[in-house]
Amino acid sequence: MSEPKEIALMERIASLCKRRGFIFQSSEIYGGINGFWDYGPMGAELKRNVKEAWWQAMTRQREDVVGLEATIIMAPEIWRASGHVDTFSDPMCDCLLTRKRFRADQIEPQSGTVYHFGGARNRESGQTLGEPYSVMLMTGKPAESARKTAQAYYSLRGLGLPEMVELTGETTERVEGTTRFNPENGSLLTEPRPFNLMFKTYVGPVESTENTAYLRPETAQAIFAQFKNVLETSRQKVPFGIAQMGKAFRNEVTPRNYTFRSREFEQMELEFFIQPDEVVEAIHGRVAMAPETGHPGDPQPDWGWQAWHRYWVEERVRFYEGIGLDRASMGFHHQTREELAHYARACVDILFKFPFSKKNDRGEVAGDELEGIAARSDFDLSQHQRFSGKPMGVFDEALRVAWGKLPKDRQEKLRQNYLDHRKNYLQKSGVGAEESMRQAAADADGLARGQYIPHVIEPSAGVDRLILALLTKAYTEITATNDDGKTETRVVMKFHPRIAPIKVCVLPLLKNKPELVRKAREVRERLLPLMNVFYDEAGSIGRRYARQDEAGTPFCVTIDFDTLGEKPELAETVTVRHRDDGSQERIQIHQLADFLSAKIR
Repeated sequence: MSEPKEIALMERIASLCKRRGFIFQSSEIYGGINGFWDYGPMGAELKRNVKEAWWQAMTRQREDVVGLEATIIMAPEIWRASGHVDTFSDPMCDCLLTRKRFRADQIEPQSGTVYHFGGARNRESGQTLGEPYSVMLMTGKPAESARKTAQAYYSLRGLGLPEMVELTGETTERVEGTTRFNPENGSLLTEPRPFNLMFKTYVGPVESTENTAYLRPETAQAIFAQFKNVLETSRQKVPFGIAQMGKAFRNEVTPRNYTFRSREFEQMELEFFIQPDEVVEAIHGRVAMAPETGHPGDPQPDWGWQAWHRYWVEERVRFYEGIGLDRASMGFHHQTREELAHYARACVDILFKFPFSKKNDRGEVAGDELEGIAARSDFDLSQHQRFSGKPMGVFDEALRVAWGKLPKDRQEKLRQNYLDHRKNYLQKSGVGAEESMRQAAADADGLARGQYIPHVIEPSAGVDRLILALLTKAYTEITATNDDGKTETRVVMKFHPRIAPIKVCVLPLLKNKPELVRKAREVRERLLPLMNVFYDEAGSIGRRYARQDEAGTPFCVTIDFDTLGEKPELAETVTVRHRDDGSQERIQIHQLADFLSAKIR
């Protein structure tokens, strides 16, 4: 009985988002376009606040991360190097009856009876069609339902009206756990085939193969392509990171779950470049490991990839906690060896428990992915070095000096480890065994000269998924009985003040008292340079409070007659109402800006 309730909750959240101006369907007046969403006045502010919080935490508050803003369209060779042209695809299949498209890996296994038909003929004309077709029925459904579906299929293939179609060669078969049939109508699906998710376009006046380009499916590749330029101009040294926010586009086969899986979305990505473990050991004599639980603390010079990976997982969790998502609402998925890309050493997905998230066998909600933190080895820079012919390695004087002081057996051990890694990468990238050995040996010899290709830790988050998580977490229904004894349910959006679209609403107690209105506008002008302030004088004070609760405004400031000196001891004070519990307190106007700024931070 829990599933309908959860679906209804998601529908109520979507309804609120439209009603309060958070999210609208794109091109709605023309019927909408699937997989695209627009952010209204409240949503635009919320999204801007989230991105600003991420940028502040990832770049401005760190000395070891710098920013980048790259173009959406880049040289198509970048996407060949990254593997997106050849491998960035989902298995896709179509319904033979309706032509509706499905992702093959998202079709739930079904069990039932399959009705096979060898063909069909038109009763009047005698025209025949020997094309086989199948329909699956769930247990309990009448056989006539399968026959009607088959008649509709053969009718579409030129055998006249469905009622004139006579089926031939009918047989039945019991099947368990099949994914070969449309779960909506039972029709047979086409065989799965790869469907590239990149949007294709053309650069220049001619639509030709040589002018083909792609809308970027991720923001990360620009960081790798610009790595050397950023390194040389930012005065950074490895370890350091490059961060970028921006639009990305994926031609999803089946956009779903509101804004969770869209065709146009924004990403917040960091590529944090680190020394290979062999370099760390050569310089510092050891490679430090981090505990598998808890934050490992401030970065240390002897950290290897495992410690850095653990560090960034915990840093990202801290960020989410700092904008209103607690650990109880999150989950963690450590990808198995079978799930990992061939070049990755580890990947942890940070999950959020959405209303549509499925339950496991124990009835627990695991959640759906907000962000992945991957240890990607040196794959990305190596690929761009191989495809572009431009060197992507770095020189480290500390490595060159330290290497010369190592005993020969230690040098050989570290060299061999580095060689094995490089050879493995090259062979899995399609380079022949002999050439792989030659290139890997040359790369390993570079250690003695202080040269290596950095490895990377990649925290990659989706802005739109995070916005949806924040909306879900903030959505709170409060049921209370009013003065007339009537039970009412109202919505309060309990956003963390840091990311709330409106920080404070200023309200005169009455709009028909010029002195109250004048003072309220003065207070608004004081606060406006420091935070997003809304002014509201329409309706009863209770109704105005309720409107701001639904918009997620954490504080309301009311100017009343005491503010004007009706009670001399309260002159030049205002009432500050707190959204989450409805409590109120009097604050001096000259203290108000500092009071609210501290609460928001």
